[in-house]
Amino acid sequence: MVGVSGFIAIAIVTLLIVQFLKLQWLSRQYPPGPTPFPIIGGLWRLDLSLNQETYTKISKDYGRIFTMWVGHKPMIILNGFDAVKEALITHSEQMTGRPMTPFVIDTMKGKGVLFATGHNWKQQRRFSLTTLRNLGMGKKGVEYRIQQESNYLLELFRNEGGKPMNPALAIFPAVSNVISSVVFGHRFSYDDEVFQEMVKAVDFMFHFLPSPFRIAYDLFPRLMRHLPGPHQKAFECLAKGHAIIRDEIRSHEKTRDPIDPQDLIDYYLNQIEKSKDDPSSTFDEENMIHVITDFFAAGTETTSVTLLWALLYMLAFQDIQEKVREELHAVLDPSKEVCYEDRKRLPYTNAVIHEVQRLCNVLLVGSFRECTTDITLQGYRLKQGTVIIPDVASVLYDPDHWETPHQFNPNHFLDKDGKFFCKEAFMPFAVGHRICVGERFARTELFIVFTKLLRVFKLQLPEGVKSVSIKPITGGLAMVPQPYKLCAVPY
Repeated sequence: MVGVSGFIAIAIVTLLIVQFLKLQWLSRQYPPGPTPFPIIGGLWRLDLSLNQETYTKISKDYGRIFTMWVGHKPMIILNGFDAVKEALITHSEQMTGRPMTPFVIDTMKGKGVLFATGHNWKQQRRFSLTTLRNLGMGKKGVEYRIQQESNYLLELFRNEGGKPMNPALAIFPAVSNVISSVVFGHRFSYDDEVFQEMVKAVDFMFHFLPSPFRIAYDLFPRLMRHLPGPHQKAFECLAKGHAIIRDEIRSHEKTRDPIDPQDLIDYYLNQIEKSKDDPSSTFDEENMIHVITDFFAAGTETTSVTLLWALLYMLAFQDIQEKVREELHAVLDPSKEVCYEDRKRLPYTNAVIHEVQRLCNVLLVGSFRECTTDITLQGYRLKQGTVIIPDVASVLYDPDHWETPHQFNPNHFLDKDGKFFCKEAFMPFAVGHRICVGERFARTELFIVFTKLLRVFKLQLPEGVKSVSIKPITGGLAMVPQPYKLCAVPY
């Protein structure tokens, strides 16, 4: 006789077999890919140490467009320049959707810009772009704020007196402070406890999003909501960040001048007033909080990590650092502030910065998209609601477009006459309708901070250190450099 435990075992096995067969039937509707199994989907095919080549290796077996099942959800991976370009440029309008996973719904609630879609996304994105343009004008525009914060950063480096230092401890708060200045209208002292808490919260969320716990939350939301773990800390970090933002909003309500807005909060409060009688308006305090959260989430870690890679490569390739220094000293007037317009006179420096962004693209895959209508992509018919993942790394490493795709080579962005030029395959900020809102903001910050540091300091390895590793920490969906120290010696 079969006992209770035997019946349970038979029931489980039967259920798994049925689910397996169901997945095989469903998978016929999508591009080929790793065989999906119950619970794990096609994740068994992933290398545990995720890197830039992960999806490219899989594409060799299944083609430039293939399906990766996450549990029972199909996700279409696009690999290589042609496939990504067709999706994000040719079908740009149909690729503006954002998949609403359980974690996104529970945290972002469809608000803001980064994780929003539809009408809400369009209004909030348009407002964000317009406001950044407005804040970019005048004597105290965005560029001025970046210049001022970079001077504080230079002072931190000077105070180390050429001794070994961890640049991350200075870079992260500096980049976050630039965003604070634009959003809140003021910067924080680096040792301000509220500011430090905010920076730590952003850092935690950045590393949590690609983690197994986030994936588990999306697969088993009802269970995970009641279990302890890092996902609960993610909710706490988000709540702390929102509380800080609300305090700033209350302060602005008391002190702002509606006729002369100074920062994003001022502009948003004006927009709420302006559209209060519009029934289609999405402008309210909750959306404002999420827009501000998006600015910190999208701008702090990505720009900070890119700068850390840039400094690391200058340590590793002293000859390239020397060429940058020679160009900066030959072209720039030391008595004048560095401005973004200077990039046109600094082709080599500009090429170095672009090559850092290409080789060390922080996010290994582009932000997830969702088809807003049925489309045909690379010959496959995809239904509305299908999740698309553009493999940006495969574009930035596409051997058809880059001479030495896996080597640090600024010549990728220089013509035979040494003039700067940018290829169509350079898309670290994505392309199309959902291109990064803060693209110009980030480009300006990267250029000014990097240029000012290299103009003032020679970056050296600490005494006794022979070399530095340029291999990233693997295991997540972001490229982060190994922790390192440098000596910033004034010229």
